Amino acid sequence: MCDRGRPASIVLTCRDFTVITARPMTPEDPLSRLTLIKAVLGPILRLMFRPRVEGAENIPADGAVILAGNHLTFIDSMILPLVCDRPVYFIGKDEYVTGKGVKGRAMAWFFTGSGMIPVDRDGANGGVAALMTGRRVLEEGKAFGIYPEGTRSPDGRLYRGRTGIARLTLMTGAPVVPFAVIGTDKLQPGGAGLPRPGRVTLRFGEPMEFSRYEGMDRDRYVLRAVTDSVMAEVMRLSGQEYVDMYATKAKAA
Repeated sequence: MCDRGRPASIVLTCRDFTVITARPMTPEDPLSRLTLIKAVLGPILRLMFRPRVEGAENIPADGAVILAGNHLTFIDSMILPLVCDRPVYFIGKDEYVTGKGVKGRAMAWFFTGSGMIPVDRDGANGGVAALMTGRRVLEEGKAFGIYPEGTRSPDGRLYRGRTGIARLTLMTGAPVVPFAVIGTDKLQPGGAGLPRPGRVTLRFGEPMEFSRYEGMDRDRYVLRAVTDSVMAEVMRLSGQEYVDMYATKAKAA
């Protein structure tokens, strides 16, 4: 479950996935880097964003769970692990860990140490790689964070979810805990630049389970129905206006 008093412990594993990093990360890596990140950045982020958490008791204390929510800005993925007591794993672009020079190495050190699993999502098999990464994390009994919209909202509204979230819950049997991040778009307009201080709310809904659809993870109608059910709950939690189109299409328009 989430804890409002201390930042999360993040453990990274990507030993079975092909990513471009200095070396594969495993759960046995020393904790000094993680401890340093939490000790230094945790208090700063709490002071800056004063996170208010609602419904924290809805996150299971252990076992596989999918945390599915809206995505407004870059800092969403920094705040969610901050308020959760258990490790939360996210897929991230491999470009965050392949930079050159001192800045590139520092970014790779920070992002992998904070729990990001780098995957090349732009390649021909990017979607499959991300899906299989999430499946592996869940099969290990971990918590996996996902933004069903697939990208940040271009205008603060909630966009149609992609069915990867449905495939994951149906393939693994993991429950889905919907969540909403509220206020980050006001602190980091456009998702770029340094965020300004302010209060952020994280609101977690009750777990959703879809065992009635077991074995139907290839049925596109079932996948759409499950995804839409999750997005409806995210919309209720966030209070956002819903747009029945993909955010990527809206950005390209």
